[in-house]
Amino acid sequence: MTSRNGSAEWTGDLKTGSGTITVGNGVFHGPYTYDSRFGEQGGTNPEQLIAAAQAGCFTMALASLLSKAGHAPESLRTNARVELRIVEGVPSLTRLDLDTEGHVPGIREEQFQTLAEQAKTTCPVARALSGIPEIVITAKLAVAT
Repeated sequence: MTSRNGSAEWTGDLKTGSGTITVGNGVFHGPYTYDSRFGEQGGTNPEQLIAAAQAGCFTMALASLLSKAGHAPESLRTNARVELRIVEGVPSLTRLDLDTEGHVPGIREEQFQTLAEQAKTTCPVARALSGIPEIVITAKLAVAT
């Protein structure tokens, strides 16, 4: 269907070097370092980009499933967190948390939960990330005001 692109550049050694990550044709261009990846320094890192990609993919998949079930969402908001830990001496993605909230008129909580679980496993990014041992979703309907 389509092909998407991204790139990265790195200069120097692992701990004192730095680089830039570019998404698409300059849609996002940001710095990254050892400390922005493994510490708390500002900048970006590949794991943030994975979290953003999963949040976007999951949210679109959930919107599609809800719409097909006759419950087009008024709004959906998803936050994703990816955990990077050392496993057997190697940095590894060990957990992905998705927190989503939907304002979806006319749907029951149980059906919303079921469709959220389905979206978690069917979006293309989620399938690519299936090697992450724990993928946890917390889905809730927004309270109507």
